[in-house]
Amino acid sequence: MELRFAAPDDIEELIRLRLDFFAEEPDLTPDEVQAAAIASELRGYFRRQLNRDFYAALAVSGGRAAAVSFLVVHRKPANVRFPTGKTGEILNVYTRPPYREKGLATAALKLLIEKAKEEGLSFIALSATAAGKPVYERLGFTENSPQDYTEMTLRLS
Repeated sequence: MELRFAAPDDIEELIRLRLDFFAEEPDLTPDEVQAAAIASELRGYFRRQLNRDFYAALAVSGGRAAAVSFLVVHRKPANVRFPTGKTGEILNVYTRPPYREKGLATAALKLLIEKAKEEGLSFIALSATAAGKPVYERLGFTENSPQDYTEMTLRLS
């Protein structure tokens, strides 16, 4: 198994892996038109952001991407919770079915954690599924304690 960061030549594979990830999440599965629009948007995003403030760790087996994990770096004014002003978000932790239960997603996550340390991030956040939670806990992720603030979202599209 080869573990590495994605390069521009991997963009089409990253798009396939993202769409495969969505296909396994009933609430996220796009129809054909949506999938084409998402793929187009991802292509541009990956071209602009790859290895700048977006990193994709790939576990490659037999010349094929077997697992992937994304790290998005956010920059904002520093405060007590994020003194460096840089935080990260893990997305799209996905292993193709034939490669599951082999530790590939964990290996990809470890690569991203090291990148986050190199980048000087104050913390990395993620949203865990029930299946993924034990993996993240083994890597040292903990549940956030309740805050005096309520996380809210305004949907714009």
